[in-house]
Amino acid sequence: MDAYALLLASTLSAGTVLALAALGLLLNEKAGIVNLGAEGMMLCAALAGFATVVYTGSTWLGFAAGMAVGALLAGLFGVLVIWLNTNQYATGLALSLFGAGFSAFAGLPMVQAKMPSLPKYSIPLLSDIPLLGPALFKHHPLVYGTVVFAAALAWWLYRSRSGLVLRAVGESPSSAHALGYPVRRIRLAAVMAGGALCGLAGAYVSTVYTPLWVEGMVAGRGWIALALTTFATWRPARVLLGAYLFGGVTMLQFHLQASGVHIASQLLSMLPYVATIVVLVLISRNPLWIRANMPASLGKPFYPGA
Repeated sequence: MDAYALLLASTLSAGTVLALAALGLLLNEKAGIVNLGAEGMMLCAALAGFATVVYTGSTWLGFAAGMAVGALLAGLFGVLVIWLNTNQYATGLALSLFGAGFSAFAGLPMVQAKMPSLPKYSIPLLSDIPLLGPALFKHHPLVYGTVVFAAALAWWLYRSRSGLVLRAVGESPSSAHALGYPVRRIRLAAVMAGGALCGLAGAYVSTVYTPLWVEGMVAGRGWIALALTTFATWRPARVLLGAYLFGGVTMLQFHLQASGVHIASQLLSMLPYVATIVVLVLISRNPLWIRANMPASLGKPFYPGA
């Protein structure tokens, strides 16, 4: 039973990384912007968060540093694609490659660095419940905060005026512009907010989930988060559900190895990516369903004077 509790606990932790990044990318795409640079932003934020915790001993300052780096990189991306009208897909890929290379170079001094011991978190009384206690009630506060944020984001997008404006910009930026809304600034704000969430996910990876720094430690989670937004049809609640699903698949490989299942480790490592491909193939069989939920201006440039 302890093994199953550990699997559930690790699934929640792994899913938190994907949920934060995917919710950030969902914000971008609701505004009509596709950012393929999530992997690079998460790597740079992971380095910034880890270095900050090493020197300050505070994970919360590490999270702040990761969010700042993510927002900064996303802001540069936003200026290029929103004001200079560069191709969103090419610019996002360039950002991802830049982030991977820069974090590998700048992170060399951090490879041997050791983080200070961090506090252990648990919810009193609930954490003592057999099986459920270790599985559900001994996590970092950010794990629970992600669930609350997903609910708040869903409410904001579909129940608030500003959320409606953001969705209007993603559906028809020319109509929003005609009504007097600053489409470019709204898109930039959404891109930077999404980048901050990707940065938070990266900092969580290097400071809580796997408290160390190694080159490429995000290990494709940024790409999985991108696929997750399509899998969830741009709905925050579905993003959360999908994140835990993919997180569970990711952790299943370690559970199977610990259980003595005789399968090559390389095949087990493929599980999250195989699951991503299978889900995207199944979804793509119904393109009308995707188009019905996808923001109409997704990936399309906007020219105010046109």
